[in-house]
Amino acid sequence: MFCQLLPRSLPHTVRFVHVLVRVSPLLRRPGALASVPACQRIFARRFGSDGLMQIKTPDFGAESITEGTLIEWNKKVGDFIDAGEILGVIETDKVSVEIKAEISGIVQELKVSPDETVAVGQLLAVIQKGAVAPAKKVEAAASLAAPSGPAATPAAPLATAPTASAASEFDVTADVIAIRSGLARPERRVKMTRMRQRIAARLKESQNSTAMLTTFQEVDMSGILNLRKDYKESFEVMHGVKLGFMSVFAKASAFALQQIPSINAVIDDDKKEIIYRDYVDISVAVSSPRGLVVPVLRNVESMSMADVESSIGKFAGKAKRDELTIDEMTGGTFTISNGGVFGSMMGTPIINPPQSAILGMHATKMRPVVLKNGEVGIRPIMYLALTYDHRLVDGREGVTFLCIVRDLIEDPRRLLLEV
Repeated sequence: MFCQLLPRSLPHTVRFVHVLVRVSPLLRRPGALASVPACQRIFARRFGSDGLMQIKTPDFGAESITEGTLIEWNKKVGDFIDAGEILGVIETDKVSVEIKAEISGIVQELKVSPDETVAVGQLLAVIQKGAVAPAKKVEAAASLAAPSGPAATPAAPLATAPTASAASEFDVTADVIAIRSGLARPERRVKMTRMRQRIAARLKESQNSTAMLTTFQEVDMSGILNLRKDYKESFEVMHGVKLGFMSVFAKASAFALQQIPSINAVIDDDKKEIIYRDYVDISVAVSSPRGLVVPVLRNVESMSMADVESSIGKFAGKAKRDELTIDEMTGGTFTISNGGVFGSMMGTPIINPPQSAILGMHATKMRPVVLKNGEVGIRPIMYLALTYDHRLVDGREGVTFLCIVRDLIEDPRRLLLEV
């Protein structure tokens, strides 16, 4: 507690302590100042005897992630930085981590360069504490004043681009562009981000380690569309979020997963065991500036539709701002991917390891269908795709799961009755 009272500058620590001794009878007791050297040592370790603050790679919050890639520095050596301001950004396999300055001062050193791999605890930068922000540079008055005397000589006109006939007379070859006979054929090389590399590796791992099989089912969306139309406004007024399709599919999937537990299970290949879960944690695929990410809805079997919609909305917002944490994206037991928002008609989603199945939603289109009375009608139809690990899930179970989801979506009253 006493250390927390120490000033933020080491040279003033002793003076501060002596002032307290004079004004506080408690500190004049024998042994009362025994902790002062310890506090000074703590302060020195944190800021250094010269007031330098070391910025190190933070713990990324997951034991499996021990390193990342420095994407950029927002400051250069000699720049002033405020406490809490972002100094740089590190990208891991799953999230981007902002490196913020804990104190205000001048950037003294940048120990690593962009695109370098950094480990947890590695020294990244050094900040000199206590420096004041430099005054903004003011341009010389002479440069701002209008020129006097004779008018300035106008600048020479920019060279014009060669005409097509002129371009055909030369041949230019560079690393990324070639111009032949006036035809430009540009190419670009962009380094894969760490996250994209990880996505590529996991998807290939999924193909190599699971026996993936996809089963399809069509769903008449009339029931859920009518439900949404009738209660959309009152739902939003009551819960403060819009009623979308994802909450219905999440609840329907949670119910179906409890009926078909093998789809919510996973194989432990090392121990040759099957792990069955009595809870449902659904990974919901959302878009972020760096690619597709899958935050997890925990215990969906116990959530209301309003809870699901609110959580998805928060995750989507954080994904767009690139603020999702590792904890928010790990531990799912099942995934729902909605390609329909991009216009997908049909597709075969790839399992998100170590899960055993993924449900793909697609676009709802008006299609001719044979109704139960034998007549042909036009109905809003969505195609569903369930990809599952055939080592664990039999075809009968995969089809049954999709039929349960279909029945719940076509008659949403069954979600309330859980039948």
